[in-house]
Formats: sequence, C-alpha cells, structure tokens
Amino acid sequence: MSHPIDLKEFTLNDMERLTATWGQPAFRGRQLLKWLYKGVFDFREMTDVSRSFREELGRRAVIGQLRVEQELEAADGCRKFRFALGDGSLVESVLIPEEGHYTLCLSTQVGCAQGCRFCLTARRGLVRQLTAGEIVGQVLAVRRILNKKPPDGPLPILTNLVFMGMGEPLANFPQLVKALTMITAPWGLNFSSRRITVSTVGLAPLIPLLGREARVNLTVSLNAPDDRTRDRLMPVNRRYPLATLLAACRSFPLPRHRRITFAYVLLKDLNDAPNQARQLARLLKGFRAKINLIPFNPHPKLPFSPPSGERLLEFQEILRASNYTVLIRESRGLEIGAACGHLAAMGA
Repeated sequence: MSHPIDLKEFTLNDMERLTATWGQPAFRGRQLLKWLYKGVFDFREMTDVSRSFREELGRRAVIGQLRVEQELEAADGCRKFRFALGDGSLVESVLIPEEGHYTLCLSTQVGCAQGCRFCLTARRGLVRQLTAGEIVGQVLAVRRILNKKPPDGPLPILTNLVFMGMGEPLANFPQLVKALTMITAPWGLNFSSRRITVSTVGLAPLIPLLGREARVNLTVSLNAPDDRTRDRLMPVNRRYPLATLLAACRSFPLPRHRRITFAYVLLKDLNDAPNQARQLARLLKGFRAKINLIPFNPHPKLPFSPPSGERLLEFQEILRASNYTVLIRESRGLEIGAACGHLAAMGA
C-alpha cells in the first residue's frame, strides 16, 4: 500500500498538476495551498472544498507537521525548538526576539558534513538532508506556536528568516531553492525576500547560482583572512580557497542597495590579531560588504576560547577605520544551546 502524499512538499505548479490527475480543476491546487499556509492541517476545515474531495484527500494525502520534541527559553527571550521529523530524526530551530518582531533561524540538514572546527553541529556529521516541506515546516510550526501564545500588549510577528541553523544550506541546494519559493511566493508564506538571509561556509560554485535562483541576502562565513588559517578552521577552504570563494562572491548578482555580509567568528589567539584585521580589510576591498564579528561561543566539547573584550573592540576599530560597517553580534541563547554553532539536537 502506498504512503499518503504529503501536500506540504508541493509548489503551486506541482499541486495543480496533482489535482488535475485526480480529475479536479486547477484552482483546487491554489485552494489547498491557501489553507495549508493559513495553518490548517485537517482537510475537514477546508470549507470551500467540496465534501467529497475532502474525503478523497483524507484517503490520499496528509499535511505533515513537525512535532515539538522540546522547547527551551533563555533569559534573553531566545527560544529553541527541537523538532521530531517523520523518521524520528531531530532538528533544531531558534526564535530570536528583536525590536517589534521575531527572527527565526532555520535548519536545512540533520547534522552537517562541512566539519568546521568551531561548530558543535559539525561533530554529528551529516545524517540526512531536509526536504523543502520540512524546512518550511519549521516556519509553520513556530508561527502556529506564536499564534497560540496569549497576547500581552502588541504581539510581535515573525518577519525575518535566517538559514543559519543546522547544516550547510547550499549543500541541500534543490530543496533550499524549492523552500525559498514556497516561503516567498504569494500563494505560499509571502515573506519578503529582503528579510531572508542564506548563510554559507563557502560552496563557491553555488553562490552565483543562488543569486540567480532567489533574490535573498547572502552571508558568507569567512573566519580567516588567509588560506592557512582558514584551512585549519574550515575544511571547505581546501576545495574552495579564498581567491575562489571571493571570485564567486563577486559573481553573486547583488541587488541595488544590498550588501554581502561576511561573518567572522573570533577565536582567541587564532584569528583575532590586529594584523589579521588589517588583512581582512584588504581582502574585502571593493565589496559592498558588511562584517559581522561573532565572539566564539564556548562549549566544553570545542577546543577554543573567545577573544578578550579589548581585542574584539580593537579588531572592530581597525575594520571601521577602513570604512566597513562592522557589527558585533551578541551571543543569544547560550545557556540553552541555541547560540551560533551550538545546534546539535542531542547528537554531539
């Protein structure tokens, strides 16, 4: 007996083709997606769909939901969700409160194959790719949780998405692009592409392709201004060294008034020296760039330490003197394992 079809995996074109094979007019596909993205998971609630078709859907299809295995909240308001997938795999997302809105940090893989030395997720290795429906399902699940929360004054809404959770997004490229279509389409979640950021460790050939497939913001995890240091921290640099990576970034079709963000995790006595800040300034010359400095988030299983506050500010000032916009990203959700580089879903 075949398994029911999960409608959460379908784009509009796919859904229209599917409903046509069931002898239904094309507009039925749009109707189904309207209900799905409103957060309806029971076909009986789809009141503008005929009863007979709803009964048929109940036999042939499902709308998969991610089950919340665990929810933790940090003192700073960050909330980490551990979701159980259909096969029992676990994946984590982080909801970050901002001024008047929320940002959700999404995962694209269970585990990660990139092996970055300073990242807890990397210790798992890659378990499997997420489907587009499982990626979008994180947004649907968190939005449903937010909608249930009793209002206490103005209720912030989920407006921003960052693909910076478990996994390397570009290593799951087809499902990433499909998920981005679902997230930004008027028939889908209708998020503004200006409020979506995809982060990569530097899979160079796919960076320009991402820009052609989706007009999202790009963050590149750089973390060193020279190949020797970056080789030590990020195995991907042996395949795509800095010259190759930066050439790919120059080929990224950057919309007007947008910048590429270069993320730089600062590790004490490894990549935090003043001369390395000056190297970085020279390396990024000519880019419309913003630099995010991220003091390393310590963990007993990771053999690094964060820089001193003085060294961090000195590094920032050197870059600012070269006319870069340089932000220091505060650690959020550290005590619940929600900080940058700490998502592991019990697998580390």
